[in-house]
Amino acid sequence: MLVMKFGGTSVAEASRFKDVFNIVKHRSTVSGKVPLIVLSAMSGITNELIDCAKCAQASDHSLAAARLTDIKDRHYEVVEDLIPLSGRDQLLSALEIDFNRLSILLQGITYLGELSKRSLDAISSCGEILSTKIFSAYAISQKAPAVYVDARTIMLTNEDYGKAIPNLEELSARSQSEIAALMKEGKWIITQGFIGATANGVTTTLGRGGSDYSASLIGAAINADEIQIWTDVDGMMTADPRLVPEAIPVANVTFQEAAELAYFGAKVLHPLTIKPAIEKNIPVRILNTLNPDSAGTLLVEKTDNTEKICAIACKKGQTAIFINSARMLMASGFLAQVFNIFARYETSIDLITTSEVSVSLTIDNLDKLPQIEEELKQLGEVTVLNDLAIIALVGRNFREESGTAHRIFKALADLNIIMISFGASNINVSLVLTNQDADRAIKLLHSEFFSMAAVRS
Repeated sequence: MLVMKFGGTSVAEASRFKDVFNIVKHRSTVSGKVPLIVLSAMSGITNELIDCAKCAQASDHSLAAARLTDIKDRHYEVVEDLIPLSGRDQLLSALEIDFNRLSILLQGITYLGELSKRSLDAISSCGEILSTKIFSAYAISQKAPAVYVDARTIMLTNEDYGKAIPNLEELSARSQSEIAALMKEGKWIITQGFIGATANGVTTTLGRGGSDYSASLIGAAINADEIQIWTDVDGMMTADPRLVPEAIPVANVTFQEAAELAYFGAKVLHPLTIKPAIEKNIPVRILNTLNPDSAGTLLVEKTDNTEKICAIACKKGQTAIFINSARMLMASGFLAQVFNIFARYETSIDLITTSEVSVSLTIDNLDKLPQIEEELKQLGEVTVLNDLAIIALVGRNFREESGTAHRIFKALADLNIIMISFGASNINVSLVLTNQDADRAIKLLHSEFFSMAAVRS
């Protein structure tokens, strides 16, 4: 069984829907494996739905309705381009029900002037419902053995709206009984990423980027042979190609390396995607819908790739907190007090470095920063710096081989490095610079580690 997840750019317009169908048909035929297709909403639709909800919250129902009409028109144009007349009325009737429900939801938000997380989930989830209904109808019109499955019937979650946590036992049981059985009959399963439902049937979402996570969870639940993440780039790149045009795809990386890159800003992959695949040791392949012949990037438990640095990622919008206190000197429990403060305010720490009398750390969630800062001042002198970026160089065997730090500092000799974490992980060296310096630093590091001159040296 083959899980194939397609992102929003892969279903941005009618021609892309056709491309996705042709890719699925070709890959399933060549591999001899039955596909399970997980779709995102059409490109930009989730953001547009959220904007509709915010307009309604601001009591601007006219604008919310106008934007909803634009969304509806865009989907109907795709239907007209894709679906033969004989099958169009049935699909349009089904979509009309969804848009009427959206309209009612927006009216309710307008009257109340309130947008709860539950209501936002009900609205933002509709993009996936619409795209999968359209793709299912198109696949059937092309004589594919396609079956539409509403993910909310298998992806049961808790009631943490906006970032719901799936019930893995229920997912496994329902996937085996409702999906695996159909796939054994050769049926294509078409379902949604990103969305689920509570035990009472209330729609939830797994958080932005959750379609990758959905694909991985379902893949693990049905014991898939491979999970494919189809996007608009040729796999994981040595750096962001929008910033470094000469960036190249990475042929293969380990799960651990991919997780580090995803966490530190490699947007091609959602960080949570890795975990279910790791647990089941299911290979994950990142591929390009716009260039389906590209080999992409293969994520596996182990790799024979010997490159010192496999890729560079960047995570902007960071804040550094520096705590200086003589109480740290020869004292036990000081760091525990620091960590307890962050734990109480449910704020994750990305990087941390320490010296005899100081602690430096970074966070990206500033919601509780004033309270955290106030409590930290009871431990020592506190300094906060904003508008920073973490640059992560992910590779192999940093502890065993010499020279990496020298090359990093040589490449960034003209830039100010505010923090460095080297040695905490054998596969990651992380630097903190200003947002302003980050792009230049990435270009310099990429030139140092990936240019032909660097290879020859």
